[in-house]
Formats: sequence, structure tokens, C-alpha cells
Amino acid sequence: MVTKLSAVIIAQDEEAKLPGALESVAFCDETVVVDSGSKDRTRELAERTGARVLVNAPWPGFVAQRNFAVDAARHDWILALDADERIPPALRAEIETLRAEGFARPGYRIPRVAFYMGRWIRGTDWYPDPQTRLFDRRRGRWHGSLVHESVRLDGPAGRLRAEMTHLAYDDVSAHLRKIDSYTTLWARQSHAVGRATGVLDMTLAPAWAFVRNYLWRRGFLLGRAGLAISTLNAYYTFVKLAKLDELRRPPAAPR
Repeated sequence: MVTKLSAVIIAQDEEAKLPGALESVAFCDETVVVDSGSKDRTRELAERTGARVLVNAPWPGFVAQRNFAVDAARHDWILALDADERIPPALRAEIETLRAEGFARPGYRIPRVAFYMGRWIRGTDWYPDPQTRLFDRRRGRWHGSLVHESVRLDGPAGRLRAEMTHLAYDDVSAHLRKIDSYTTLWARQSHAVGRATGVLDMTLAPAWAFVRNYLWRRGFLLGRAGLAISTLNAYYTFVKLAKLDELRRPPAAPR
């Protein structure tokens, strides 16, 4: 028998992007959308497609929300994605073949390609960006802290060839807003575990981030998008370290 598969999506105020994600997982046996308290039509649009919609608010954090969605599914095999991600036909076909044959691993890593500034990004730190999104919940759970959560499997992961697509950011302003949010979470998380930084780290790490992205990982072949990603990845590196340093050395109030 073909293995039953549940698609799970976490979302908040995603009425623009969620329909595309839902359409791309229509081949699954069910779709579960966990909403974090949307004020737009996210829940309404999800329900129209036949998805089972649950509300879990206020926002409990990425790991807790993702595991809430996994636990709410009716089937043990999970296909997890966000509202700005899609399962293209080639990836669907690869997953369907595995379902028919029977999954041989506890989970599978899927390469993810982002669309940014009008082009697909196959280079820089953004690619191939493998994500464990297809897994048996009896042998895998989301783990992590405030940022950069991932699925931890009980056993080695398989690897799929076809790509998941990611509609990363609408524009540079949205990219900068995400950088501000994620660097704050990263700094808090790092500060909590006692990580230290300093001027040398804040100087060398961003420089290396730019060189690695633009030259080593061939961002220069991607035109203005590669330059923007490389520069903003370096900026991300500097800002997260600067915020960590600020937490460790709060500025003295003027007298």
C-alpha cells in the first residue's frame, strides 16, 4: 500500500503566499495548517482548499509550533513546509515514487532553491540548502532554540535530488527586516549559552562571509542578486555579532 502522507504548514498572515503552498501539496492525503493568530484571510483560504486548520496562539516559537503541527497530523509520515515554499512537479514525482516503494529511511533531506531579485539562486550560502522536511514523526522531531531549527532523526537521512522552491523575500526591505529579527534571536540564544565575541571576530567574520559567498560559492555568477546576497550575508554576520557584543557589554548611560 502507498504510505499515507500528511502535509503540515505553519503560517501567520500569509494570505498572499499560502494558496501556492497548499496547491503544491494537494497530492498528500491531508493538509494541516497551524495558524499563529492571523489577522488576514489565511485561515479562510486554507479552509477553502479542504485543509484542516488549527490555531495555536500566541506564538510559542518555531520549534514548539512546528512540533505542534507534526503532532496534529493524522499520519506518521510528514511533509513539512512553510507558506513561502513549494513542492514542484519533479519533487512531487520523486516523493510519490518513494511512497509507492516504501520509505527506506527515517527521513529525507531535500535541496532548496530560493527565488530572489528575479532569479533562482544556485550559489552562495543559500544553495543547495538541504532541508529535512520529509520524515517519519516516530523517528524524527524538530529541535533547536530561538532560531535555525531543524529535524533531528533517529538514523541516517536519505537525500532527494529534486528541489523544493523557496520564495525567499519580496524585496530587499523584507530581507533586511528578517535580518533584524533573526540576528536578535541569534544574539539572545548565543548570549544565553555564554558565547563571546569581540572586535577581531566582528571584523574578520563578515569579511570572510562576503568572500565565501561572492567568490568561493560563486555569487559573482548571479549578477546583482549574488552581490546583494553576499553583501547582506556579510551584514547579517556583523549585526548578529554586534548585537551579541551589546548584550555582553551594555553601553553605560550618559550622565
